[in-house]
Amino acid sequence: MNASDLFVACLAEEGVTHVFGVPGEETLDLLESLRKSPIEFVVTRHEQHAAFMAATHGRLTGRAGVCLSTLGPGATNLLTGIAHAQLGGMPLVAITGQKALHDNRQGNFQLVDVVGCFEPLTKWSQSISSGASIPRFVRHAFKVAEGERPGAVHLELPEDVAGEDVPDGAPQRRVVARRPIADGTALDEAAGLIRAARCPVLLVSAGANRKRVGVQLRTFVETTGIGAVATQTGKGVLPDDHPRSLFSLGLHKQDGAHVAIERADLVICVGYDIVEYPPAVWNGNHDKQILHVDFTEAEPDLAYNPKCELVGDIAASLEGLGARLGDVDFADAAQARLREILDGMLHPATCDDCVPVPYQRVVHDVRAVMGRHDVVSLDNTIAKLWFARGYSTYADNTLLLDNALATMGAGLAAGMTAKLLQPDRRVLVVAGDGGFMMNSQDLETAVRLGLDLVVLILRDDAYGFIRWKQKMDGFAEHGLSFGNPDFVKYAQAYGALGLRVGEDDGLADTLRRGFEAGGVVVVDCPVDNDENDRLAEDLAEDVRRRMEQQS
Repeated sequence: MNASDLFVACLAEEGVTHVFGVPGEETLDLLESLRKSPIEFVVTRHEQHAAFMAATHGRLTGRAGVCLSTLGPGATNLLTGIAHAQLGGMPLVAITGQKALHDNRQGNFQLVDVVGCFEPLTKWSQSISSGASIPRFVRHAFKVAEGERPGAVHLELPEDVAGEDVPDGAPQRRVVARRPIADGTALDEAAGLIRAARCPVLLVSAGANRKRVGVQLRTFVETTGIGAVATQTGKGVLPDDHPRSLFSLGLHKQDGAHVAIERADLVICVGYDIVEYPPAVWNGNHDKQILHVDFTEAEPDLAYNPKCELVGDIAASLEGLGARLGDVDFADAAQARLREILDGMLHPATCDDCVPVPYQRVVHDVRAVMGRHDVVSLDNTIAKLWFARGYSTYADNTLLLDNALATMGAGLAAGMTAKLLQPDRRVLVVAGDGGFMMNSQDLETAVRLGLDLVVLILRDDAYGFIRWKQKMDGFAEHGLSFGNPDFVKYAQAYGALGLRVGEDDGLADTLRRGFEAGGVVVVDCPVDNDENDRLAEDLAEDVRRRMEQQS
C-alpha cells in the first residue's frame, strides 16, 4: 500500500468526511489518495479559511476537523486558524506537506521549521519519518485533538514518506473511550455546598456546548430552581425563554446580567474556561465560593480557587447533583424580578427602517427572520457585543462566536461549515466590512459548493470596534478608516446575489428576500455607530436600582 493511501485510510477510520485546504507540490500524493477515497476535499482560497472551517467542523461535531496545506507559506498561513481552534477548545488535525527527508534537491527553498512553528500553538506537533508509523501517529493525533480539553494537533508528511510503499500497512481501529464520571464523594460534597448556599447561580460557558449537557442542565435548573447566566460561548445551552435563564454577558461589569453573579454567594461554573471570561471580572474581591463542574480540573487563578471540583462528564455530574438536591428550591421572587428586569432591557431601539441601521435594530431584525434552531455565525466585530447581550438564543451552537482568540475573518468560514453540516437550517453570517474582507475570496468557495447562505455585511468603512475603543479611551480618531468595494457588484463578480439595505427596503425584508432567493447572498447594510456609545453604559447599576425599587 502507498503511504499516502494508508494515511487517507486512517483518516477514513477516524470518520473524517471532509478535508479543507489548499494543495501544493508536496501534497500531491495525498491529494491523489483523497481523490480515490470517499472523503471530500474542499478546496479553499486561503489556508487560514481552511483552518477556520476545520475548527468549526470540530466545534459542531465533537470530531476533529481536518485541514491541509503545503509546506512553508501554506503552513504558516494556517497558523491563525490553528490558534483559533486551540484557544477555543475546538478539535482539529492540521496536515502539512514538507520537502523530502532524503534527496532534497531544492535546498532551503520554502523550507521553515513547520513542526517548531506549530508546537506553541497546538497540543502536539509531529513530523512523520516513515510510512510504517502513519497508523499510530494518526490515531494518536485524533485522540489528543478530541481529548479534554479539545484543541489542535499537527502532522507533517514529507513528500518522499508519502510516496513510500508500506506492504503491511493498516489503520489502527478508532476506539472512543467513555468519559469518566465524577466521584460520588465529590458529588456529595458539592451537593452540601449548594444546600448551604443562600443564593447560588450557574455560570454556563463553552464546555457546556456539548451533546447531552443542555438536556441535563435544563433538568437541573428545573429541579433546583437555580438561575443560570451564560457567557458568550455558553449562549443557548439553556434557552433564553426558559424561566431560569438570566441571559448572558456581552461585556464585563457593565452588563445587567452581571448582577446575578454579584448577588450570588456560590457560583457554579459549568464548562467554564478562564480564557473567555476572566474570573477577576466577577470575583475581583476573591470572596465568591466556587463549584467547578467540568470535564477537566480547574486551571489555577488568583480569582478562581474552587471550593469543590466535579471532574468528569458534565451531563453526568449535573444528573448526579440533581438526584441529591431533589428537595431544594432556590427560585424566589428576587430571581424572578431580576429576570423580568433583564428581559425588559433587551428590547431594541424604536427606529424601524432607518438607514444607516442602529446595531440594536440589527439584532432585532435578525432575530425576527431566523428560526429557533437556525444558525447565526458572528465574525469578530462590535456587533458581537450587541448579539451576545441581546440576541435571544434557544439552542446550543446556534450563535457561533469566538471569545478566545477573537480573530477577525473567521465568521464566513464558520457559517459555511455550519451550512455544510446542517443543510436543513438557515445560516446567516454577520460580519463587519473589515473582517469580511480578510477572507472574502472564499465567497467563491461557498458558491462552488452550492451553499444556501446569507452574508450580512455591516458596513461603516472603518475598523469600527477599535474606533469605538479609541474614542472611549479619549484618543483622537486616527488610522482606522478605509474604503470598500461596491459589495453588491463584488458579490455578483463571484456568482453570488448582492442586495443592499435602503430607505425603501429595511433589513428584515432584505434578509427574507435573500433567504427566499437561495444560493449565496451578500447583503450590504450601512450601520449607525452612534449607538455604540451605549455599550459603555453601566447597565448593572440600572438593574441594581430597579431591584431596590421593587424590593
